[in-house]
Amino acid sequence: MSRLPNAPRSTMRVLVVIQARTGSTRLPGKVLADLGGLPVLEWVVRACRAARQVDGVVVATTTEAADDAVADLAASLGVDVVRGSEDDVLARYVQVVDEHPCDAVVRITSDCPFTDPAIIDAVVSAWRADPACDYVSTVLVRTLPHGLDVELVTADALRRVAATATEHHRTHVTSGIYTDPEHYDLMGLCFAPPSTDLRITLDTDDDLRALRAIVEARGSGVAGRREIIGLLRRRPELAELNAHIAQKALEAG
Repeated sequence: MSRLPNAPRSTMRVLVVIQARTGSTRLPGKVLADLGGLPVLEWVVRACRAARQVDGVVVATTTEAADDAVADLAASLGVDVVRGSEDDVLARYVQVVDEHPCDAVVRITSDCPFTDPAIIDAVVSAWRADPACDYVSTVLVRTLPHGLDVELVTADALRRVAATATEHHRTHVTSGIYTDPEHYDLMGLCFAPPSTDLRITLDTDDDLRALRAIVEARGSGVAGRREIIGLLRRRPELAELNAHIAQKALEAG
């Protein structure tokens, strides 16, 4: 859903917020790991900046000294940086909308180097068509691999959930919204055919090995979902490199 050149755009402001920190429990420092000659975070920033339906990109990291390198890299890439709580990620997102006023944010995690700008645009376009929705995403009914998730949440909904969320809902930012359809208006996007058996996110050494094998096979340009999924279907040995890795449960934080 790319925007036609010179087509009028809604005045509603949408920012992509990339949450990033070095303190991963399973693979510390993964956001700064080398992937095809670039830090993983740079892959993510580059993809988000390629989206045409957003108005800016912000990296939300922590105030921990270990994350000075994350903030410095983001600044060197020319994106805004917000620093806040390490554990209360939801508070970090509220801090972003306080410091950079907007109508909605797209949530992207920094362990997804093959983020597809077209999926970001599809999610934002769906919300712009129906801005009464509090939350639009690809995760309500999963049809994409882990690593291609895109979520949009309004600034108002963020503030509302932040007033009541506890425990893992503060770590996962949006889970207090999409698990409460009685109080939030939700929209889900699906993509066919489903490809949820694939894993293209970064959480372990085996994930990094798989991502590097993909880059070796296809190069270091910004990725599109059809290309990446098609490659993994043609080369199942690449998908098998991390097929055994289980995604952490929501309550695990």
